[in-house]
Amino acid sequence: MGASPLSRLNPFRGDRRRWGRRHNPDGTMTLVDHLFELRYRLGVAMTAVIIGAVVGFIWFSSAPFGWPTLSDVLLRPYCQLPAEQRLSPHGSCQLLQTEPFEIFMLRMKVGLSVGALLFSPVWLYQLWAFITPGLHANERKFARTFVFFATILFCAGAVMAYFVVPEALTFMAGFGGGAFFTALSGGKYISFVLLLLVIFGVSFELPLLLVMLNRAGIVTYDKLRSWWRGMVFALFVFAAVATPGQDPFSMLALAAALSVLFAVAMAICRGHDRRKARKLQEQGLTEEGLDEASKIDDSPSELDPTPSAIKHDDVT
Repeated sequence: MGASPLSRLNPFRGDRRRWGRRHNPDGTMTLVDHLFELRYRLGVAMTAVIIGAVVGFIWFSSAPFGWPTLSDVLLRPYCQLPAEQRLSPHGSCQLLQTEPFEIFMLRMKVGLSVGALLFSPVWLYQLWAFITPGLHANERKFARTFVFFATILFCAGAVMAYFVVPEALTFMAGFGGGAFFTALSGGKYISFVLLLLVIFGVSFELPLLLVMLNRAGIVTYDKLRSWWRGMVFALFVFAAVATPGQDPFSMLALAAALSVLFAVAMAICRGHDRRKARKLQEQGLTEEGLDEASKIDDSPSELDPTPSAIKHDDVT
């Protein structure tokens, strides 16, 4: 039977069978096979993000299943400002559109962000599946754990940033007193909120990076303990530079959260180093450095003074 018309239109159908795990158990592939796989993985990831972008674009102004619309979710921090400090032209909280078709581009931007977030398991799995053939079994399990906790931490950081935005806006709007009201344009406000969500989400990955370096044997708990004052100071400096606003709330919230996560990461590294030291002690390897070459006994051995009786035949 010939291939169906839809399968003929599939650009990824050609050589998938050659680099599949079932037909290639050891995971070895040629450069061409890697390119075929990369094309397939990118295609699936981009398709998932585009589908999510369409869902986010529609969700921006429509409320499925009784949920709030995305526009309501994004406007909620701005609408928590006092009524005399924000723009309310028709008795409702609204943003300004200062350029033609600005709202269309904003819906596209929000839709892509929502698509990347909602379908993050899809493109993260495609990334993991692309690097899996080059990893051992224990390394693949390690990668799955890393992806899982990275997703959890990113979402936690984004949620925390969402609750910090109202406090930051209220603090900054309060400087004007009664002489000004905050009339933000849609483009600048939504870009600010999305940027803050991304910065908080990515920053929450830093403690996970320390744990990964400790697991790889690059950073030990003793080093982290000796560096903790400098690390906490560096986290506060990073928070002051990374946060897009000039308010102290977002900076202090990010720095405090990173400090707490750094303490948790140190506790995890301490437990890992203790288990590692206990395991080495059971194997009798505590006296030797793991990065040092083993000592070789180069002293000459003594010969047996009684020669062994060797029988030779007449020919030899």
